[in-house]
Amino acid sequence: MSNLRKKIENMLSAITFAEGGEFETAREFMAGENKRVLLAIRLGLAGVKTLKYAVNTCKRIDADLDILVVTTQGNRDEDLSSFVQEARRERVRCRVIKKNGCLKQRIIDYINSKSNILFVVVESSESLERECDMHDRRLSSAWDSLGCPLVVVSDAASA
Repeated sequence: MSNLRKKIENMLSAITFAEGGEFETAREFMAGENKRVLLAIRLGLAGVKTLKYAVNTCKRIDADLDILVVTTQGNRDEDLSSFVQEARRERVRCRVIKKNGCLKQRIIDYINSKSNILFVVVESSESLERECDMHDRRLSSAWDSLGCPLVVVSDAASA
């Protein structure tokens, strides 16, 4: 758990310095292997606010962006090329990974296969449960010990 705590402390420190305009100091906190942010979205449900949040955060902390697009069987491919081009114009390196099934499970699988994910950005907690077997205890316990922070960005209008 101390590794997770250290990741969170470094990330929060880096974001604080970046927001204050101290970009080099922020980069020092995030130094090491090529750090990545995972943007996990369900096909067709990613809001503009969520996409921009992920890109802006990557810019601030000098991280690459992995976009995990999870679909259900038989859905058409979503064209993310304009978003990827926009991210690259902002000098954020990104890659798109397409998977089928349960978004929550695919996030766990991806985090377990990568050691350099700083945190996960998702659109809403509701989309995490779609296509998932609610009786799977293994999934719930793995989710509870994700190993990195989960940021939920709401695209709803403020009241």
